[in-house]
Amino acid sequence: MIYILFGAFFLTAALYASVGFGGGSTYNALLILAGTDFQIVPIIALACNILVVTGNTVRYAKTGNLDWRGLLPALSLSVPMAWVGGRIPVSELVFSSVLGIVLLLTSLSLVLQPAAQRQDANGPRRTALVLMPTGAACGFLAGLVGIGGGIFLAPVLYWIRWSHEKAIAAACSLFILLNSVSGIAGQASKLGEMGTLERAYPFLPLLGAVLVGGWIGNRLGVFHLQAEHLRRVTAFLILIVAVRLLYKVWEMHS
Repeated sequence: MIYILFGAFFLTAALYASVGFGGGSTYNALLILAGTDFQIVPIIALACNILVVTGNTVRYAKTGNLDWRGLLPALSLSVPMAWVGGRIPVSELVFSSVLGIVLLLTSLSLVLQPAAQRQDANGPRRTALVLMPTGAACGFLAGLVGIGGGIFLAPVLYWIRWSHEKAIAAACSLFILLNSVSGIAGQASKLGEMGTLERAYPFLPLLGAVLVGGWIGNRLGVFHLQAEHLRRVTAFLILIVAVRLLYKVWEMHS
């Protein structure tokens, strides 16, 4: 099973990195569908997220598109809330249900994002009243179920006309990176207290898969190879995984 997951994680990392995201929600779902202990799933997904988005963040920083100061209102609450979410224990049913819903919303976000990019991105920035609660909610989800939250932040940044397209992609990469680091700290603390952290060790080879896949996806992003088409393919694959996961949730509940 680890070999199948290796290939699936490689593909997921390549697709997500090509459009500026980490892939945490899909890593989670793949692990759950493979029968992995749900308690260790978020820490694995967050570790994979960190490896994938680090390359994206560095790339955007080198091109001068990373406006970390403008993102501070969102980060001010998202980072501590990611740690809080990582510390909270949840049941398998709750975890799988929240993750399934997150996947559906992720798929929808990817489909709608190209339309948002056609807006005038040079409008005035809105106040922190929008970014702070958005950051808090995304950060909490990041720690709780092992996602970065950037895929939900992006539509909000387009909606408030925060900046241009590349700056928003850069902001989402940094947002995912910092939330993932904070979330993994909370998860490691919780699992250490529960004595279950070592159960994640057999999945360490998956980090190699996403490292290579993320590098390839990062190169695709650099050369702008059909980004809109890649985004739609990614959304379709996520939708399939979401439906399968929610069907499993229905079986657990029935």
